Amino acid sequence: MNSEPVGERSIFPALIGIVGALLIVLILILAMKHYTQPPPLNKNRAAERAKALAELRGVEHTELTTPGWVDPAKGIVRLTIDDAMNIVEREWRNPPAARSNLLARVAKANPAPPPAAPSPFE
Repeated sequence: MNSEPVGERSIFPALIGIVGALLIVLILILAMKHYTQPPPLNKNRAAERAKALAELRGVEHTELTTPGWVDPAKGIVRLTIDDAMNIVEREWRNPPAARSNLLARVAKANPAPPPAAPSPFE
């Protein structure tokens, strides 16, 4: 029979199993990194992205600094930040009236959905 204790014989295979599992996980991580990495940006793509960002920031700046119509049918307008802050400051000197006015404007901008159609199975 084998004279080695049982505890010493089972450590080596367990260690090999743990190292093998870690190597498999490492290989999977490297494979996922390889397959999910986007292609490198070239100069043309970088220029396209910079142009798109500049256009987006220009539109955002225009929308934040100029008044305009959001929905003319509902009478919803876009105000400049300064004008909106002045209106809020003036209206909220009387909180109950401002709150009711705010709730009325929200209800006007977002009407309740129509009632659900009756189910033919009921």
